[in-house]
Amino acid sequence: MPIYSDSDNEITPKERLFRRDKPVEAILGRGRVAELLLWKNQKLSGAVMLSVTILWFLFEVVEYNFVTLFCHLAITTMLIIFIWSTGSEFFNWSPPKTPDMILHDPAFKEFASNVNAIFNRFLRSFLHVACGRDPAKFFVSILVLYVISVIGTYFDLVNFLFFGFICLGTVPIFYEKYQHDVDKLAWKVNKEARRTFKKLDSNVFNKIPRGPVKDKKHK
Repeated sequence: MPIYSDSDNEITPKERLFRRDKPVEAILGRGRVAELLLWKNQKLSGAVMLSVTILWFLFEVVEYNFVTLFCHLAITTMLIIFIWSTGSEFFNWSPPKTPDMILHDPAFKEFASNVNAIFNRFLRSFLHVACGRDPAKFFVSILVLYVISVIGTYFDLVNFLFFGFICLGTVPIFYEKYQHDVDKLAWKVNKEARRTFKKLDSNVFNKIPRGPVKDKKHK
């Protein structure tokens, strides 16, 4: 009996990538994370991207370590606030104000909720593919993970994280802008992969001899 059914090969060109039925913004949570990754607020997204690039430069090029960088930033910030506070008494500057709360709870809750939703969606997809219910995606995932593992041998953790962040900041907005072309190409690749695995199923897997299945008698 074929392990690859004909119904799995029924793909229409209108299907989106990964068979999603929601827009990219909805998949990302429609919150601040989605706005950040899709560059809805270009100033904020640009500032975050620039900040991460500066941190990467300090860690990799200047070769700061985290403790040293944190201490130097803390010292610099304290000196600036001290000069500002002291100078306000002599030059009639407005003194620095200490807010009651800088980071509000709703922002953390929204971020945690979005991360939790994305992680659960990824975990469901991972288990679905790992169970072998979609052979094409299973073998493609194995290949992609292997390629990433090979690439990872040539980068340290900081460079790898920086590369991943750059991908997060560019791939979603690129896909949202050119999703029709990407979906069409992905559909063609997926269809060809399914056709190849169907041939393997009929020409290879079906010809593997199988022993008779004996019914177990339960007492």
